[in-house]
Amino acid sequence: MTAWVNKRLDMCWFRFPAPPEARLFTSVDDVSARLAETGYLASPAVATTVFLADRLGKPLLVEGPAGVGKTELAKAVAQVAGARLVRLQCYEGVDESRALYEWNHAKQLLRITAGRDETWDETRTDIFSEEFLLARPLLTAIRGDDPKVLLIDETDKADVEVEGLLLEVLSDFQVTVPELGTITATRRPFVVLTSNASRELSEALRRRCLFLHIGFPEEELERRIVRLKVPGIDAALTESVVRVVGALRAMDLRKVPSVAETVDWARTLLALGADRLDESVVRDTLGVLLKHQDDVLKAGAKLDLDAV
Repeated sequence: MTAWVNKRLDMCWFRFPAPPEARLFTSVDDVSARLAETGYLASPAVATTVFLADRLGKPLLVEGPAGVGKTELAKAVAQVAGARLVRLQCYEGVDESRALYEWNHAKQLLRITAGRDETWDETRTDIFSEEFLLARPLLTAIRGDDPKVLLIDETDKADVEVEGLLLEVLSDFQVTVPELGTITATRRPFVVLTSNASRELSEALRRRCLFLHIGFPEEELERRIVRLKVPGIDAALTESVVRVVGALRAMDLRKVPSVAETVDWARTLLALGADRLDESVVRDTLGVLLKHQDDVLKAGAKLDLDAV
């Protein structure tokens, strides 16, 4: 698989030019190995898509349920690249002043007051300069020559209008400040957008990205994650934990447990000194895995430990 991907990339290299500084990884296997060094165990699909995003210089849109490692992927890439992580946390109501930039109005007012003897043209030129510009995450990510990873987290929580702000950045890696002109990146950041798919993102935004869906991992991968994140847990308990979590995911619950809850539960059992799962331990700790009382009651009534 790795050889095939590398061969295809060599064939299409001139069709998809990427700036040299964007190349963080040499191969798909390199992605897997280096992410594993940070504690992030990537599936072949994740490693391949990260490699392609890096090689082609494309933003990476990562969708999937909460707690499967979308945000952690961006952090891991930043760590292996020795890059600064710049994070735009999206939420309902986030706007241009929080995402791109704003002017330091208090400082501008002080400057205007101090320069009463100057003409307005002189003062205006002064107050609309870099000294008074407050860079927010999108502008911060494209300024400077140091390596950066731009994480646009929970993009689906932002208003539709915010996607328009992202298009210029993700298309040309530039930001237009009317008073200063267009600021273009001298070193492109590695960009990761995450989404829990609470609303559909625009096709214009999707076209600019490579797409990756991260779902719940297969049992073997989840066992490896648990053993990595919870040192000291034995293989038998790890096996039981992953199987019970899998059984819960098969139920019709409001919120099924994700990988983050699996790891938290394994740590809980280790802290309690449990060396095996029994009905009492499981029912007493279901609140670590499930976050709604009706889910706890349903799981308590339906979960058959003998079957898992």
